Amino acid sequence: MQPHTTTTTYTTIPISPGDVISRSIHNLSSAFSIVRPRTEFLPSSSGFDRPDSFPSAKSRLLKNAAYFRLNYALIILSCALLSLIQAPLSLILVSATIFLWLVLYLFREDPLILWGRHVNDRTVLIGLVLVSLVMIFGLGVLWDLMMGVGIGGAISAVHGVFRNEEGLALDEEEAASEGLIRAWPGLDRRGESMGN
Repeated sequence: MQPHTTTTTYTTIPISPGDVISRSIHNLSSAFSIVRPRTEFLPSSSGFDRPDSFPSAKSRLLKNAAYFRLNYALIILSCALLSLIQAPLSLILVSATIFLWLVLYLFREDPLILWGRHVNDRTVLIGLVLVSLVMIFGLGVLWDLMMGVGIGGAISAVHGVFRNEEGLALDEEEAASEGLIRAWPGLDRRGESMGN
């Protein structure tokens, strides 16, 4: 005689596109809470000095990139958008496209359902890439955007190399996720010896 088995099926509660977007906007605004304050990003003159060597400069750049990642992203985005200031329509359309990327792909947690059908992440990604390409090449702003991103990247890199590491403290999870620290074998998360 076969044992009786039951299977449980789980269903997802449908979430309206408006709710998906509002939750994505909430996630986006929460992400901005990790922007480092201006006093920390641009400290007094003692916060900047020349690195001793190339490995020291590389180490500083990596640590500052991990610590100030959102500040650097905002600098690069601002420079890219400022490069379009002479063409207001292009600026508005590119800003709208960036907003779509943030809300529909980067900060979206819930499944996207349009006209009663689930839209998977791959379809959303392909759609956003196509919209971005049409926008960039249709408006003829590729070189302007590349120049803005390049300038923003250069500003961020210079800051990352010359901003010394005094007063910067990643918490354990941030440092581990950036590969800056790793757990010692035989130690648990609190640093206590296991087994002995």
